[in-house]
Amino acid sequence: MTTLADLAELVRAPAALSVPGDVVAGAAAAGALSPRTPALAGASVLLYWAGMAANDWADRRLDAVERPERPIPSGRVTPTAALGLAAGLTAAGVGLAAAVGGRRAAALAVPLAASIWGYDLLAKNTAAGPAVMAACRGLDVLLGASDGRLTRALPSAATVAAHTWTVTALSRREVSGADAALPMRTLAGTAVVAASAAVAVPGRTAERGAAGAGRAWSSGIAAAVPAVLAGWYAARYGAAQAQVVRDPSAGKVRAAVGAGITGLPALQGALTARGGAGLLGLAVAAAAPLGRRLARKVSPT
Repeated sequence: MTTLADLAELVRAPAALSVPGDVVAGAAAAGALSPRTPALAGASVLLYWAGMAANDWADRRLDAVERPERPIPSGRVTPTAALGLAAGLTAAGVGLAAAVGGRRAAALAVPLAASIWGYDLLAKNTAAGPAVMAACRGLDVLLGASDGRLTRALPSAATVAAHTWTVTALSRREVSGADAALPMRTLAGTAVVAASAAVAVPGRTAERGAAGAGRAWSSGIAAAVPAVLAGWYAARYGAAQAQVVRDPSAGKVRAAVGAGITGLPALQGALTARGGAGLLGLAVAAAAPLGRRLARKVSPT
């Protein structure tokens, strides 16, 4: 009989801690932080879990060989149940986004959902896979910005998308291991991502809701927060990738992928702070150590 623990493993529940920060970072960049932001973040989590369930459904035959302990090949979750859960979560995520954010949010949630399913069913094992997954995360950031000026959130969306490309490229070698060239490329990408997130936008303050907290900070401290959080992100994720350069075995690759997933909130926190909400950025980044602890119970990869 399927249990909640089985479903949590199917959707890689702890990894969802890396999702709300996309929406928050986008909202901060677009000047759109508001009471709607948490609900849009909830919609994003639902879509993320849908993608995880659809991923395991699509990979059920491969997992039977490479990861027989996963919920579907082990018999703890049926393929029909996984597919139904993925479809239901998708509908719930798109519906919540539309209900909260109206047409502008729906106009981003629908292509986001389509990109998630497109990755799982078509692009994952092709050369386009990392780019499609990067697009998913970029759209997720823009979903948070849907109630504000989207163009102002494009740099943050591009930064999160670039990070996602590095994680996805590594994840394709979780079973087979990699050559040293791949982690060297992703490590260089991580350095660029961290540098882009570290620089505060002059005069930028978030314009609604929690933004008042950001204005209470002195300009010097506020400018330092993005750099500190971006450095934290780069140090942890970069160190894991450096281990892969030295030892490109499957285990080290999986560890680096896990570090990329659980370390993403630190990057999102930097982007949120760069958007003018320093205290909120610190709160977003706090999900990183929590995600690492939960990942010891349920693997995020």
